[in-house]
Amino acid sequence: MRYFITGGAGFVGSNLADKLLRDGNEVVVYDNLSTGSERFLESARRCGGFKFAKGDTLDADSLSAAMKGCDFVFHLAANADVRFGTQHPRKDLEQNTIATFNVLEAMRAAGVKRIGFASTGSIYGEPEVFPTPEDYKFPVQTSLYGASKLSGEGLIEAYCEGFDFQGYIFRFVSIMGERYTHGHVLDFYAKLLKNSNELEVLGDGKQRKSYLYVQDCISAMQAVIEKSRGKVNIFNLGTDEYCEVNTSIGWITKALGLSPKIKYGGGARGWTGDSPFIFLDTKKVRSLGWKPKLTIEQSIIRTLEYLKANPWVLEHR
Repeated sequence: MRYFITGGAGFVGSNLADKLLRDGNEVVVYDNLSTGSERFLESARRCGGFKFAKGDTLDADSLSAAMKGCDFVFHLAANADVRFGTQHPRKDLEQNTIATFNVLEAMRAAGVKRIGFASTGSIYGEPEVFPTPEDYKFPVQTSLYGASKLSGEGLIEAYCEGFDFQGYIFRFVSIMGERYTHGHVLDFYAKLLKNSNELEVLGDGKQRKSYLYVQDCISAMQAVIEKSRGKVNIFNLGTDEYCEVNTSIGWITKALGLSPKIKYGGGARGWTGDSPFIFLDTKKVRSLGWKPKLTIEQSIIRTLEYLKANPWVLEHR
């Protein structure tokens, strides 16, 4: 197989590229390097089946040209800046929704029929059912990021119906692990490097979140693609547990040998659009025989260890 990965120089994309190459496939990484890093592609470049194409998903012509000859598209490129979405609302529209349209049109031009899409658990807004299943009632959107991702899902579903595509839509919880470049572990670690005596926390620290280790995420996607044969295949990807932000802080500070004073911003949400409780029902993906290898605590500690060993990541960010 020859795979095409948008955002392939990013956190999840570069790990996915490495795994696909190890499995004996060819991989084309398409990335504008705005948030991704060529350093994440060092191992991929040592493989004969690897190709890097620098380009933007908003450049339809470049996208179409780079995709020629590929068999399957993983569309991972996106603006994942949920917190500051209201400060630049057009960015979510362009980089998440319009970019997805461009990818689908490039697929039509290149004759590629299969797509794996990195969606998000944020599309459920603030649900009333936990863990939240894939068939939960159509949710009220609470973030521009979630709304733009849900729009991308809708486009993929329509192209599957209208152009006989096959779509795999993955609703992720937050992903942890090697090459992690944004999120609460990095933010807390960076703050503690500057001042080990105090840690500022957005919200009240009681927000409950679920997390998934990046290699578990990749193995879940591969299991779904291998075993699901529907026209549109929608799967939650996560663990069967969650933790409070305060609990995560305890794991991080203990691993660093610190006891900082916690300074809370207050309120149940850290920012507009921050869902105070994200916990997805993963029975559907587990029915395929998949299960995560790492717990949330293990994935958070492994992420912290990676950041400690790679200080350049904080500078790059």
